[in-house]
Amino acid sequence: QVPLVESGGGSVQAGGSLRLSCTGSASIFDVNAMGWFRQAPGKEREGVSCISWSGQWKYYADSVKGRFTVSRDNAKNTLELHMDSLRPEDTATYYCAAAYTDGSYCRAQSDTEWGQGTQVTVSS
Repeated sequence: QVPLVESGGGSVQAGGSLRLSCTGSASIFDVNAMGWFRQAPGKEREGVSCISWSGQWKYYADSVKGRFTVSRDNAKNTLELHMDSLRPEDTATYYCAAAYTDGSYCRAQSDTEWGQGTQVTVSS
């Protein structure tokens, strides 16, 4: 399975905004919930936000609620994450993956092949 491709990361000052994008094959987007995950140096990868296939269910980690917005376009096989009011603690490599969610949790599928991710760096 070809990994998903993330883009849109960069370096911003605290309070700034970024929009991350993820693209992949229809075989992944057509049937799956999707999610954004991040990993900071020395830390485990964590679920940031997930969205069900229909968009009905959305999950946000407590640390990003009210600041990040997840969306998807199944016709274009794209997943986006709009990040506002960025904080230094948001600094990490961000990855997208097929996921499981019902709005109360966000977990990557067990057979996920992680791509290269996109780096987000927020300076104070």
